[in-house]
Amino acid sequence: MRLKISHTTTYSYDRPVDYALLQLRLTPRSAPGQTVLSWTSRLDGAELEVTYDDHFRNHVELVQMTPGGTSVTITSEGEVETENRNGVIGAGCGIAPLWLYKQSTKSTAPGATIRRIANGAKEALGQNPLAGVHRLSSLVGEAVSYAKGATHAATSAEEAAVAGQGVCQDHAQILISAARHLGLPARYVSGYLLLEGLTDQEAAHAWAEVWIEGLGWVGFDVSNEICPDDRYVRVAVGRDYAEAAPVHGLRQGDAVEELCVSLQVQQ
Repeated sequence: MRLKISHTTTYSYDRPVDYALLQLRLTPRSAPGQTVLSWTSRLDGAELEVTYDDHFRNHVELVQMTPGGTSVTITSEGEVETENRNGVIGAGCGIAPLWLYKQSTKSTAPGATIRRIANGAKEALGQNPLAGVHRLSSLVGEAVSYAKGATHAATSAEEAAVAGQGVCQDHAQILISAARHLGLPARYVSGYLLLEGLTDQEAAHAWAEVWIEGLGWVGFDVSNEICPDDRYVRVAVGRDYAEAAPVHGLRQGDAVEELCVSLQVQQ
């Protein structure tokens, strides 16, 4: 399937900003299951400082906002050819060791609620690892309902699990936390999803990948109860949301910020 993506992010401020630096992970790369045919990024109100690939092989751009500006707009768009691999990515070609993906972060440290969810999949995991992670994904979905606005970017996996509500970011981080509690390497994936009958979207998508011996990395989208297929485009990976966030930044001053996202994904 060939997918066309247009993603525009605008930050506006109520007063001039003297200094702001943004870290962008908005460029997908060709990998098992997807081939990037074209991709461009444009900046308005900011200048590109440097680009590099991080230790997860994400393509990263550092951009500085024009001093004294009141807005910055980032537009990323292109076309990606995808194939349905039923969520199986395989070994991949990353340089980060598997043990790194077993480490908890501040956002994915398991508490009593996540440990209880994880323990519900122990028996199935012992019988068949793939079936066990499918069971774990289902348990996360049963314990945490999808609810917009119930959480925010800094909500931890345990906080969302206790609340019993969250969005795709929370589902991914809870599954990651539970999988690591059971001894499995797991990572966060940010990207795009083609939604049936809906071209315009409010935000990018997120899901989890778990390492299963004999298969490699396998994706699980708790929110949609499916393993990613050819409607998905992977952009960045990390141990949690913060390491794979599309945009992450810092700025000086006390200007009030307003965020506006425009995203279109179409076949």
